[in-house]
Amino acid sequence: MQVPLIQLQCGKVGQESAAAKFAAATESAKFSIENEKPYAELWMGTHPSLPSKDVETQRSLLDLVQDNKALMSTEISRKYGEKLPFLFKVLSIRKALSIQAHPNKKLAEQLHAKDPKNYPDDNHKPEMTIAITPFDGLCGFRPLKEISHFLATVPSLRELIGEEAAKEFEEGVGGRETSNSAEDTERNKKSLQAAFSALMNKDKSTIAAAAKDLVASAEKDGDDFAGGGGPSNRGKELADLVVRLNGQFEGDVGLFVLFFLNYVKLEVGEAMFLKADDIHAYLSGDIIECMASSDNVVRAGFTPKFQDIPTLISMLTYSYAPISEQKMKPVDYPYVTLNRTAYSSSSSAILYDPPIEEFSVVKTELKAKEAKATFEAIEGPSVIICTAGSGKISVGPKTQQVKAGYVFFVGATAECILESDSECFTTFKAFCELSGKETANGVH
Repeated sequence: MQVPLIQLQCGKVGQESAAAKFAAATESAKFSIENEKPYAELWMGTHPSLPSKDVETQRSLLDLVQDNKALMSTEISRKYGEKLPFLFKVLSIRKALSIQAHPNKKLAEQLHAKDPKNYPDDNHKPEMTIAITPFDGLCGFRPLKEISHFLATVPSLRELIGEEAAKEFEEGVGGRETSNSAEDTERNKKSLQAAFSALMNKDKSTIAAAAKDLVASAEKDGDDFAGGGGPSNRGKELADLVVRLNGQFEGDVGLFVLFFLNYVKLEVGEAMFLKADDIHAYLSGDIIECMASSDNVVRAGFTPKFQDIPTLISMLTYSYAPISEQKMKPVDYPYVTLNRTAYSSSSSAILYDPPIEEFSVVKTELKAKEAKATFEAIEGPSVIICTAGSGKISVGPKTQQVKAGYVFFVGATAECILESDSECFTTFKAFCELSGKETANGVH
């Protein structure tokens, strides 16, 4: 397939962008990388704003799956309006993406009906991120004890939120931060929402003034910044983060939001899942991203784009947990057969299976020439991208060469075979199957 590439200022520049290098691999795209330009996102799917195209016919994938419902299966076509249920992306991030959340299905329908310009569709957007280079980001609310620690050790944060709001938070969660009772959890969430709202509703001039004090402290205090950091992050790590982000978005409210959110680093192959209504901001790195097919974003910081702070404050779940609870634990994918060469070279196929039905992803690494992986046919569509090495893909009687950046659509009920002709042939396959055995435990 020929897949669209998006240029955004947040993207990595020139050859540093994995998204750009993958887009340039498809010769029919007639695209060459310009070394001074930023390239942020590669989209693979049927989303109406940027559908992929068949390389040979130049027909959009959206047209193809609507003309032939068997390509996705009749059941999936009917349930998801004759469009792929997922959108598969490569993101190459140099500069922080906005502090954001994606609406659940009901809210998406309401926002789209009220403001279709800023909310272009009526779908929810749970998403999964898999690092293909080292990545960092802000994801989900921190454990409450960490937030209390920062309110006590970052004077500009406490002053900005206000003494009364800070005390109400501390008293509201004190002694109950890790309680599992439903009553305490609900009370904690209300306290968190109140404190977070107090921050987000401050006017820009007040935030900018507080940010100057925050950045000065970060530059001066080093290891001692923010009381030496919390359990999850060292003081110097947070100080460097504040200075770095201020260089990108000077005086932004996001400089204070980071004390409420988990700061996470993912190594290559690590992944995390974000439910609808989970707050996050991606900061840097190259990632594979898979999501329900939507482009709805509610933004509230680190962006010159439209911000909808009231909606963000009201929509969040205010769930709080250490980042370890958001990181995924991939498992061996059981519905693939590796040949002897693949086994002897420690090749692998691992499954990232989030708790939703729209998508799952399999990462396959074939670590020797002639290593082969045969995937059983499934009752649903797949999109495959190669991120490293080279090899071949065979579907039915048709075999095609594959190299980094090549993208293929595989229709329902088709067996798929990947074979390496390099020392490390890496692919990611996004797929959907509403029933059957295409998950680790055999059910969704």
